[in-house]
Amino acid sequence: MSPAGSGGPAAGRSGRRPGRPETRDAILSAARERFARSGFDKTSIRAVAADAGVDPALVHHYFGTKQDLFGAVVELPVDPEVVLRQFDAAPVDRLGETIVRAVVGLWDSPAGTGAVALVRTMVAGGDSSLTRDFLLSVILERVRRRIATETDDGRVRVGLVASQITGLVLTRKILHLGAMAELPLDEVVTAVGPTVQRYLTGDIGRDRRPGRES
Repeated sequence: MSPAGSGGPAAGRSGRRPGRPETRDAILSAARERFARSGFDKTSIRAVAADAGVDPALVHHYFGTKQDLFGAVVELPVDPEVVLRQFDAAPVDRLGETIVRAVVGLWDSPAGTGAVALVRTMVAGGDSSLTRDFLLSVILERVRRRIATETDDGRVRVGLVASQITGLVLTRKILHLGAMAELPLDEVVTAVGPTVQRYLTGDIGRDRRPGRES
């Protein structure tokens, strides 16, 4: 996985020249303010370029896609697209184990230090609104679209998945709770994967709520 250094994820992948520091800084500053004000989903490269007083082509040249630009703004430790491609390639009935393996595998990798640092910031109450917005608008939204049906938009389901995965990183990497911190990846996948899969595609009891038709 490619670390997202100060040059931005896209620069690392494509071998782009870093460009003039003042131009890059202006784009990053404009992007940070625009993402914070409008959210990830409603922010466009064109709007960021206008705020920075540059041509949109320059934003693409220095940072690539909007997702890459966001990664540079919040200094994501890895390219999220690498993980998302694993989700996209998995059959829906194996999404649970795929998500657990990909995410826990990331935490256990050298790049996981940065990922855990982001979680620590969120737990400590730091300024993590951008990261939360990205999680909801990109990571969970990508999964939600795969499981959504005409009668269930999947939002509660991916919320349950997020709670399970957050609990895993807290117990395994931040609190270091007993055997959970040392459990091999395959055993974590075996134990937790089915629960995540049930959240995604199984019975979560919503059809038994009072007043809801069966």
